[in-house]
Amino acid sequence: MTLTRDGPALIEGPVELVMDDGTTVTSDRFLVAVCMCRRSGNYPFCDTSHRKHRTKPVAE
Repeated sequence: MTLTRDGPALIEGPVELVMDDGTTVTSDRFLVAVCMCRRSGNYPFCDTSHRKHRTKPVAE
């Protein structure tokens, strides 16, 4: 698994994820992007919604 700074966790697939309500979701892709910000319309998988909410760095 690779954790990205401002984005998803990247996991070599296929994967099976158990959600907090006990349901299971699967993906057979070779690389799966798991949403860490919960903004995805396809949660728990990333749809790049985090890109719309990035904060700009403060200028010195």
